[in-house]
Amino acid sequence: MANSELVRVMDYILNRCDKKSIEAVAAAVVRRRKELDLFGDSLPDPKKMARDISSQINMGASIEGMRETIRNMAVRIIRREAPELSDEQIAELTAAWIPGSSMGEREAGSLPREMMLEMIDHFVRFSSGQMSQADDNKLRKELGAWPERYWKAFPEVVKMIIKDYLNGEITEKTYRSKIAAAISFDN
Repeated sequence: MANSELVRVMDYILNRCDKKSIEAVAAAVVRRRKELDLFGDSLPDPKKMARDISSQINMGASIEGMRETIRNMAVRIIRREAPELSDEQIAELTAAWIPGSSMGEREAGSLPREMMLEMIDHFVRFSSGQMSQADDNKLRKELGAWPERYWKAFPEVVKMIIKDYLNGEITEKTYRSKIAAAISFDN
């Protein structure tokens, strides 16, 4: 399959990658292989899942009711997207994505990596005044007091890195590096 995207990627790897970049490419390949082994060619989209979940949650429902609604929806999505998974594998995935504890008590890695990274990005952009009012309003409409909910969901190490960055104690490059290490694929 020689499409222009593949050609550009191959050109970059073969002709322009430095040692650090090749390590990142290798890590991405390993991660992609894990995803393909787990899900096959039809990977679930975490952003779409989050939108689907938030659109179906009745905010007036109890916390336990919301957890059950989210868990059931996740099971349906996983069964539809990866029918080859066993019940045990599905239970393991849903336990990792929707733990029984409240958002503030979740352990690192309990949310999908991409979702956690997106939440961190939203929070930092909001806290540094870089988020548009429209984006903030949209998140508040979907999630209510989202900055507080996100902060409670972050692992302590992520909170420390964000604080250091927002207080100007570390550079953006250091911040991004530390966040990537804290929210590694294997959490």
